[in-house]
Amino acid sequence: MNSRSAKSEQKRKQGKGKGKYWLRRIMVVFLVLLIGVAGYLTYIYKVSKDALGDITTDADPTIVIPKDQSVKVKPVTIMLLGVDTRKETGSLNTDVMMVATFNPQSKSAVVVSIPRDSMIELSGYRVRKANAYYSKFLSNALHEDGLKKPKAEKQAKQDMRTMFSKYFNIPIDYTATINFQGFVDVVDALGGVDVDVDMDMHYVDNADGTNIDLKKGEQTLKGDDALDFVRYRKSNDGTNMSSDFDRNKRESQVLGEIADKLKSFSSVTKIAGVIKAVGNNMRMDIPTGEVQNMISTYFGISRSNITFIPLEGVWKSPYVRLNEAKLEEAKSALQSKLAE
Repeated sequence: MNSRSAKSEQKRKQGKGKGKYWLRRIMVVFLVLLIGVAGYLTYIYKVSKDALGDITTDADPTIVIPKDQSVKVKPVTIMLLGVDTRKETGSLNTDVMMVATFNPQSKSAVVVSIPRDSMIELSGYRVRKANAYYSKFLSNALHEDGLKKPKAEKQAKQDMRTMFSKYFNIPIDYTATINFQGFVDVVDALGGVDVDVDMDMHYVDNADGTNIDLKKGEQTLKGDDALDFVRYRKSNDGTNMSSDFDRNKRESQVLGEIADKLKSFSSVTKIAGVIKAVGNNMRMDIPTGEVQNMISTYFGISRSNITFIPLEGVWKSPYVRLNEAKLEEAKSALQSKLAE
């Protein structure tokens, strides 16, 4: 072999060696990625399992839902209560109240928001503001029925379902409660929400630690600011007033944004944080298996498939007198979603 051929053969071997070297590197990187994904999925599974155990502590473990009655095949209605459990307020009023019906055939939902100060007139119940019933039912269960706190809370939620089932003339199957911190943690886990703040919002209350300071306009809000955006009522000087109806519209805006973020591919890596946030702060009386069925059925539902209906009315101190036409529209929408 002459010197030129020898050099050519040497270069060929060197090139082949480099090719094998880069192939090995690519294979190592790919293997690391596979291990990382497998590890992440394992972590997601563990987090999900732990979170579901926490979330469903209110559920009766003896109840088995037949397959033909599962949320995978039948519509389901849930009452969502946002409870202010902050130590500074000492309140258990439900400042966020929603009734949501989900239909698995159309993969869609109707969500009705109830203003906290709504006057509820219903046969068999004393007239109160909507947000006062849960704490009253809980107090009755604790002091009149003598139940321990966990059982008293379950009873209060059952009483809420019974009452609002009658009010909306639909069966409400389950109740879910989430505290303010859960809302904050979910928004933070998703990296914030993009909203259009409808007015300048400035309000300070040293008694409960409230310090709202938001500027009007489109922006991305982190958890604490998103909560301030939803809760804002008025400024300290009484200007820039915000009604229950404004807050319900903001709730719908933020919930729609959360739904869209959850379905986006960019949120996949954040889902563990969302699951942990929910698990730490939400309690449901839905059996664990049914929660899993709901996740598999409705995960990825978009804002366009959710109809938000904020109830409206007129403020006549100390109540909001609901608009009857809007209330009937909400009842009809919920009933129609159940019948699809």
